Amino acid sequence: MAVRQALGRGLQLGRALLLRFAAKPGPVSGLGKPGPAAAWGRGERPGRAAGPRAQPGPLGLPLPDRYRFFRQSVAGLAARIQRQFVVRARGGAGPCGRAAFLAFGLGLGLIEEKQAEGRRAASACQEIQAIFTQKNKLVSDPLDTRCWQGFRLEDYLIGQSIGKGCSAAVYEATVPTLSQHLEKAKCVGLLRKGPDILPKGADGERAPAFPFAIKMMWNISAGSSSEAILSTMSQELVPASRMALDGEYGGVTYRRSRGGPKKLAPHPNIIRVLRAFTSSVPLLPGALADYPDVLPPRLHPEGLGHSRTLFLVMKNYPCTLRQYLQEHTPSPRLATMMTLQLLEGVDHLVQQGIAHRDLKSDNILVELDSDSCPWLVISDFGCCLADERIGLQLPFTSWYVDLGGNGSLMAPEVSTAHPGPRAVIDFSKADTWAVGAIAYEIFGLANPFYGEGRAHLESRSYQEAQLPEMPKSVPPDARQLVRSLLQRETSKRPSARVAANVLHLSLWGEHLLALKNLKLDKMIGWLLQQSAATLLADRLMEKSCVATKLQMLFLANLECEALCQAALLLRSWRAAL
Repeated sequence: MAVRQALGRGLQLGRALLLRFAAKPGPVSGLGKPGPAAAWGRGERPGRAAGPRAQPGPLGLPLPDRYRFFRQSVAGLAARIQRQFVVRARGGAGPCGRAAFLAFGLGLGLIEEKQAEGRRAASACQEIQAIFTQKNKLVSDPLDTRCWQGFRLEDYLIGQSIGKGCSAAVYEATVPTLSQHLEKAKCVGLLRKGPDILPKGADGERAPAFPFAIKMMWNISAGSSSEAILSTMSQELVPASRMALDGEYGGVTYRRSRGGPKKLAPHPNIIRVLRAFTSSVPLLPGALADYPDVLPPRLHPEGLGHSRTLFLVMKNYPCTLRQYLQEHTPSPRLATMMTLQLLEGVDHLVQQGIAHRDLKSDNILVELDSDSCPWLVISDFGCCLADERIGLQLPFTSWYVDLGGNGSLMAPEVSTAHPGPRAVIDFSKADTWAVGAIAYEIFGLANPFYGEGRAHLESRSYQEAQLPEMPKSVPPDARQLVRSLLQRETSKRPSARVAANVLHLSLWGEHLLALKNLKLDKMIGWLLQQSAATLLADRLMEKSCVATKLQMLFLANLECEALCQAALLLRSWRAAL
């Protein structure tokens, strides 16, 4: 019994020691060759072999610096312990001591094997990620073929109003051909300076397609110079494309100054600003009725706006998420995929060091694929945090610091923060919390953080037990995830990447999760199968469906550690049911 206990104790000690004190890889000393311990005995500095015959060994997992005489890989350490075991055996050490040394070496050897398996898994994930990162490169925007066009308001044919918010109005638009310009000018009499505006319901006139949307910002306090406008409204330019600000033909070249807003890399679930320029404010359809107070005095005598403002050109999407949900009730699986798309977009923002800070269904645009499945796009970055100097850690020194928009969906760590000389708000999981609240709307329920009355919750004071229960029709994994996203403590809230992986595994990895003994090699085999199937589906279809696009995003953002965390989280939830 004493020998068995010693073996168990030695095995536990070997595992615990390396799992707790693992550090950077170091060189391996071969068995029978002088190691770092001998170097210390000679007064030499260990870690660097002397002499022309010294060769670097393979990399492994070393012990911490205080165990300098064991500065070598786990395999080398296990061999050294076995040699010590032999020495002690010859010296007459007791059976318990010899067993403990043997078990200690055995434990280190097992961990070395696990680490090798982990390295193989990480390498496979990196290779898969590289393949799908290339596949996920966005198609060039439609204005790239017209590099000389689109930098003036006069280049566009402007249609009717799409909508307006608290800081801008949005209109449908297109870039007409020369023949369209002449025909329109002949019929409507628009041979004048300024943007071309198509009257609503013109008899005998066929309405052209409007692939673009023009967002006209309301300029109350930025002044009338282009430099001041671009500086004041710089957050709107965060999702601008590479050539959006080239500034040819009357536009203004805007260069992001050091310490200014970041430039957001493209992502399928995030809006792209195709063109950005300043121009004189025109009298667009519905302006006098919808927003007369923000017009310049030359257009409305009582207007408070400046004569020049910023215009943003984007792709025109059919509707917002709020409008889509008013007309459609997505199935539980489709609602899960819609929530997943938001998490993918938010994860991309976090990886870029940007927080949106105004997520709501009105700021999420929807495009339908050939099967009428919605594809979600995050828009409106006017309240975003995108500062190169501070990243996602916002110093909260006074109440005058801007904390973003939409106070109803402001994460608890933001809404309960108090200013102070050293106060800092971490926004790394704030948008993820907002996705959890919006998920209620996507699954057909009222957002618990909107409205009034007893059912209304406030982010600064609610408790997790007060969150409304989702119906049984919602998949159990999705129900658990939404509650997890709405945890008050950020340490208990999963990151956007882990949360997205949870839904990916729930949607596509049921066979993998059903395994009783989930190992890394099984997970890698499943990933390879998913990669082959996704590539084949993308190749066979003219236009990728929503499911295929999501699988490609999953594989393009593959991280072994985040995937393992998601799998463990899912299995723990299912075990608790």
